[in-house]
Amino acid sequence: MSYQVLARKWRPRKFAELVGQEHVVRALTNALDTGRMHHAYLFTGTRGVGKTTIARIFAKSLNCERGESADPCGECAVCTAVDAGRFVDLLEIDAASNTGVDDVREVIENAQYAPARGRFKVYLVDEVHMLSKPAFNALLKTLEEPPPHVKFLLATTDPQKLPVTVLSRCLKFNLKRLLPEQISGQMRHILGAENISYEDAAIAELARGADGSLRDGLSLLDQAIAYGGGALKVDDVRAMLGSVARGQVLGLLQALVEGNGEALMAECTRIASFSPDFGGVLDDLASVLHRIQLIQLVPGYRPEEHGNDDGALAGLAQELAPEDVQLYYQIATTGRRDLSMAPDARTGFEMAMLRMLAFRPADGGGSPAERPAASAAPRAAAPTPRAAAPVANERMHMASVAQPSPARAAPAPAPVAPPAAAPARAPVSVDANGLPHWDTLIEQANLRGPLGQLAQNAALRGREGQTLVLALQPMHMHLAVEPMVSQMEERVSQALGDRVKLRFVEEHGTTVETPAARAANAREAAQSAAEQSIEEDPLVQALKREFGARVVPQSVKPFDN
Repeated sequence: MSYQVLARKWRPRKFAELVGQEHVVRALTNALDTGRMHHAYLFTGTRGVGKTTIARIFAKSLNCERGESADPCGECAVCTAVDAGRFVDLLEIDAASNTGVDDVREVIENAQYAPARGRFKVYLVDEVHMLSKPAFNALLKTLEEPPPHVKFLLATTDPQKLPVTVLSRCLKFNLKRLLPEQISGQMRHILGAENISYEDAAIAELARGADGSLRDGLSLLDQAIAYGGGALKVDDVRAMLGSVARGQVLGLLQALVEGNGEALMAECTRIASFSPDFGGVLDDLASVLHRIQLIQLVPGYRPEEHGNDDGALAGLAQELAPEDVQLYYQIATTGRRDLSMAPDARTGFEMAMLRMLAFRPADGGGSPAERPAASAAPRAAAPTPRAAAPVANERMHMASVAQPSPARAAPAPAPVAPPAAAPARAPVSVDANGLPHWDTLIEQANLRGPLGQLAQNAALRGREGQTLVLALQPMHMHLAVEPMVSQMEERVSQALGDRVKLRFVEEHGTTVETPAARAANAREAAQSAAEQSIEEDPLVQALKREFGARVVPQSVKPFDN
């Protein structure tokens, strides 16, 4: 007996055997059970998610000899004939091969005749978007008013190419891409039934490689079983797919944290030795960065639910600043997109990693709490923009912004002198109540990005032992979450030279004096002064008198020295 591939052998033959697509199964089941069936159904979705499979099960449900129901018996002559692809009243048409109007006319002419064996004549048109425009026009009338014994089941991967006149005549069901968990679960079920040994990590790799398509996943599974000689091992699967172990990706990030270019290139060389798909490596890197950011910014996120590398991820989350994670993620995704424009894939991959290294903070890493304020500065001094000549009277509080001229960086001298020791940080000043000035403390603690947003909207209300009490308006209480508060405590403690805790309290009313509120008031005052200055300017008044000029609203900006 010839071997039957897993995708065909394990093709669902009942609605209950389908993986995912519960929303479609429920609608079709209710329609069959109540007898309220439409004459035309359109199934859309990417490849391998079950479009034609659902259509065939639906055809069996309509024509099963034991009665019309959502649970065909699978044993009668009709059911077995549909499963074998030889049921005379199920006409499967490949629109990619039969695109012409003559093919459709033949369908229309045959539709008027009663079914030869079943209760309904079912037309299953696959990749229906490939039909020509004349073919669609010929189909419309029959599609709108078919004989009572005819059902149309249309399937397509590209519904945008269908005419709206066709879409309006069908009930449309959009089939979803399957999740890796759904695909891996079905693979385990099949391997158990086939008595094939496997490693869980190998299943996870195949499920990711399936890219939402169960059929593609089972094809990869067939290939992996053959590659492994009847067993499924993760090393074999990675070699077959050109993927790398998650630890290799974590090694890249660790080298970036340490600022070690030599180690980074060694990791790149090690990964290249597996002949991987470098685009897939960048995808894996972006996925890891996503999980690291979740650990940093989403309270209650548990990485152990998504893999066994939670300890390494938690460590990297402590060592990387949240804004650096965002930068690395952007570089990984843009590097993935630009691989096709690189001289070769490896060069594009290595340049993406070197770009991350080039833009890392100048202090050489360290946890977010330990980075000094100077860490935000670039490695090399950028050319200073040339001052723009004023375009109007300075009293108008207007200034134009000039782009700096491109300048060629001067070559660095060799050898490079060791950097001078950073000056000791000045102590934070205190007010009459002995509390540190909050604005100064924000600057000294280098609270930027999400931490800066939390700090700028808080007001220091008091100190209870080693705890600083900070007030927030209700609209800003969502900012005071872990791990944000812990990171802020680390930085504030370092700036004060004393270990402190932070407690945020909700304060109602509009009297909360925060740095953000003071900055907003200052901006409003400067804007009002600028607008008043414009209105009082003699030149502006003369232009209004003599030429009927007017000041364009929102065009006045305060002059910033």
